[in-house]
Amino acid sequence: MTVEFGVLIPTRESVMSGRMETAPLLTMAERAEAAGFDSVWIGDSLVARPRHEPLTLMAAIAARTRRVRIGTGVLLPALRNPVVLAHVVGTLDRVAEGRIILGVGIAGDMPAIRKEFAAAGVPWDRRVGRFLEILAICQALWTRDGVSFSGKHFTLDNVTMEPKPHRPGGPPIWIGGSGPTALREAARFDAWFPTGPSVEFFAEHFPKIQAAARAAGRKPDAVTGAAYVTLAFDPNPAAAEQRLHSFLETYYSSPARTVMARQATYAGPIEGGAEWLQRWIDAGARHISLRFAGGDQLAQVDEAAARLLPRLKRS
Repeated sequence: MTVEFGVLIPTRESVMSGRMETAPLLTMAERAEAAGFDSVWIGDSLVARPRHEPLTLMAAIAARTRRVRIGTGVLLPALRNPVVLAHVVGTLDRVAEGRIILGVGIAGDMPAIRKEFAAAGVPWDRRVGRFLEILAICQALWTRDGVSFSGKHFTLDNVTMEPKPHRPGGPPIWIGGSGPTALREAARFDAWFPTGPSVEFFAEHFPKIQAAARAAGRKPDAVTGAAYVTLAFDPNPAAAEQRLHSFLETYYSSPARTVMARQATYAGPIEGGAEWLQRWIDAGARHISLRFAGGDQLAQVDEAAARLLPRLKRS
C-alpha cells in the first residue's frame, strides 16, 4: 500500500496572530495539492483554541481543489447534535465529491477543553457515550432511510436525511487519540489517527488494533495506520528545537516538554526528518499528516514536497 502525506492548514495559528482572513488558508490548500500532497487537514475547537470553523472552511477548500482529500484533524463530535452533524457532513461530502475524511476525537482532559464543553452545554462526563452514539447515528443516517435509534443520550424515530453523502456509506471515520477508548474503538472504524506520543507507541499498539479488526471479521487492511506529527526543519538543530518549543508553548500555553510527552514531534535538518518519518512508515503508518511548527507555511509545503517526500520509501 502506498504511503500518503497530508498537510495541516494552520487555522489556529492564523487566529492567534490576528490574521482572520481565509484567503491565505485556501491558497495553502491549493499549494499543497499542486505540490503533490494527498490530503489537507483542518483542526477543530469552539472556544478552547479559537480557530476557523472546520466544516465551513473545508467546503471552501473543496470548491478550490479537485484531487486532495480533505479531513478534520480532529473533530469533536460530542459537541454537536448528531442529526445536524450528519446533514452538514453529508452536504460537505457532496461538495467535495467524496473526498472528505472525518477524523474524530473524544477530547483530552484539559481545563480549557472542559470549559469548552461547558460553553456548549455538553456534560464532560458524558462525552465518550455521546461520541459513540453520534458516530453510530451519523453512519445510520448516511446509509439508510427511516432511522430509529434509542440510546442513553439520543433518540430518533423514523428519521431520513437527504442528501446522503457522495461516498456510499459516508466519509471514512478516522479515530484520533491514544487513550484507552481510542485504542479500543479504532478497530471498528477506518483508521487509527493518533498525534503520538511516539513511533514506539504506534508500533506497539497498531498491530493490536489490526488484530482486533481481524478478530471482528474485518479484512487485514481494513484499518489504516495514520499519524499526525509536528515538524520544525532547520539545518541548525538548536534553531529548529527553539522554533518547535516556541510554537508548542504559544499554541498550547503549556511547557514544550509537557506537550512533547504526548505528541510526536521532530526538530532538526530535513534529512533527519526523513529518517524519523521512515520509522513511522516501517511501523505501519500509511497516511501521515504534517504540521509545520511556525515559519513560512507555503515555503515549507514546497520544501517538504521537493526535499522530504522523495527521500521516503512510500510503497
